[in-house]
Amino acid sequence: MAIADAVAPHIPFLRRFARALSGTQAAGDAYVVATLETIVAEPSCLDSSVDPKIALYKLFLREWRSVPANLKVDYAMAGDDTPAQERISAIAVEPRIAFLLHALESFTFPEIAQTLECSEGEAKALVERAGLEIAVQLRTSVLIIEDEPLIAADIKSLVEQLGHDVTSIARTHGEAVRAALQRRPGLILSDIQLADGSSGLDAVNDILLSQEVPVIFITGYPELFLTGQAPEPAFLITKPFTRDAVKAVISQALFFDRRSRPLAAS
Repeated sequence: MAIADAVAPHIPFLRRFARALSGTQAAGDAYVVATLETIVAEPSCLDSSVDPKIALYKLFLREWRSVPANLKVDYAMAGDDTPAQERISAIAVEPRIAFLLHALESFTFPEIAQTLECSEGEAKALVERAGLEIAVQLRTSVLIIEDEPLIAADIKSLVEQLGHDVTSIARTHGEAVRAALQRRPGLILSDIQLADGSSGLDAVNDILLSQEVPVIFITGYPELFLTGQAPEPAFLITKPFTRDAVKAVISQALFFDRRSRPLAAS
């Protein structure tokens, strides 16, 4: 199989990982582009002894680590004296990478071990350490925009288990905007398609006209929002989602406290 064919299916998900790790679409996508350019220039740099997905992520992390500022974990907040800087300085780089690989990208511990070139025991310890460090720092109020009652209830339960307060569950565009105006949330989790045929994307854009807040979108079609074109969300949860994936994305969104801006409909 040609190298391009082998890595192509994994590129949208590498973008998701890169954006979560870097905290912005621009930074994450830039490292993905650098990784792909390296593959084109030197195909042999892709480790042929492992699965193409693992080889791609290994190469990406090599590119990302090659910038010293990334290893200081304060790159996303340079010049921004906020509590987010303290959160970043408190979480070591390797545990955060392992946590994202496991919870967001569904890597198994053996796959994480291959990607990070460590033992399975070390991979598991890194994930557990990150989860503990992140969870203890992050508390906020959450607006859930989701029209499926069972999914909404599941998300609410998980959000509350993480120590957050759910301000409201909105099923439509109008409900979402009113809820955000009544009580400003610290985080929004929004489905794309809502019960009355309205768009969660439109609802979020309307909310962002009057307030800044980190946003996580929930969709069954992440590839539509991970094309590399701007603007796109930095944080996505793919349906069907796992509880670990939701936990990972919430932690990352709040970890960076990246304020969202309006997005164009795909």
